[in-house]
Amino acid sequence: MSTLLPRAVVDAHHHLWHLSEGHFPWLQEGYDADAFFLGDYAVLRRDFGVDDYRAAVEDLPVVATVHVEAERSRAESLDETRWLHAVHAAHGFPNAVIANVEFLAPDADAQIRQHIAWPLVRGVRCKPRISRAPDHSVRGEPGTLQDERWLAGLGLLRGHDLLWDVRVPYWHLEEAAEAIARFPGLRVAVEHAGLPWDRSDAGLAIWRRGMTALAALPEVCVKLSEFGLPDAPWDAASTVRVVRETVGIFGAQRCMFASNLPVSGLRAPIAEVVRTVAEGLEALDEDARDAVWRGNAMRFYRIDAAEAIGLRGR
Repeated sequence: MSTLLPRAVVDAHHHLWHLSEGHFPWLQEGYDADAFFLGDYAVLRRDFGVDDYRAAVEDLPVVATVHVEAERSRAESLDETRWLHAVHAAHGFPNAVIANVEFLAPDADAQIRQHIAWPLVRGVRCKPRISRAPDHSVRGEPGTLQDERWLAGLGLLRGHDLLWDVRVPYWHLEEAAEAIARFPGLRVAVEHAGLPWDRSDAGLAIWRRGMTALAALPEVCVKLSEFGLPDAPWDAASTVRVVRETVGIFGAQRCMFASNLPVSGLRAPIAEVVRTVAEGLEALDEDARDAVWRGNAMRFYRIDAAEAIGLRGR
């Protein structure tokens, strides 16, 4: 096990919610463990606020964070952004916000303009429609990565200097690269290391092709986050392999650590996640490791260095 643990961390992906202050359909109604990629998520169906986040990160030296939209009701996306700014004002984090805008909405551009009136907004996460498995295709259907209307919404981000956080499973990564290539200059963060859920040689071969296609696009970075597997316990050994290969494909300057709290806690506590990622990074020199843990996210999400002072005491 690596002892090269981080001295400072920017958590490039986490969530907060208060169920009494918003509507979260996936948490408050229609509970369906079979539809969630990690199965039973009943433990998540409660508030996860600032104190919960601080308790979850334990002794991890978090200096700044990035909040990614938490599937709040799409009618309340702007309310979520407003609430996060109030949280920041009271507690000093999150330090950047990835909001939700639905690209198929007729007023998508107006929604974007409303979000960017809030100073912490750096980008948008709008999930494309995906297939249920590698052998199932939805290619070209409404809301997919080939839908021209959906792609027009994605293209709006460049005009507002916003980035796109993309979350698709490994079998859609090549399609994501095709879509991104249509918009030169669009900055993109690939969430959760491309979700390599199938750690067999065949599954990783598909994942590797997609990640290589994405890495060929210079404005694309990747988050080392959420290595939990569907229907399987935490697998540290294969996760170390995925971390090493991801860094090998993208280079250390285009990789960022992220917790995906509280969802990641369904498979492993954050201390175990950090130890595993640290083992995957141990071949890097100190500057490269610091870039992955802290510096790359500071730059990519344009976090004010004066605010990256840590969560304790705020």
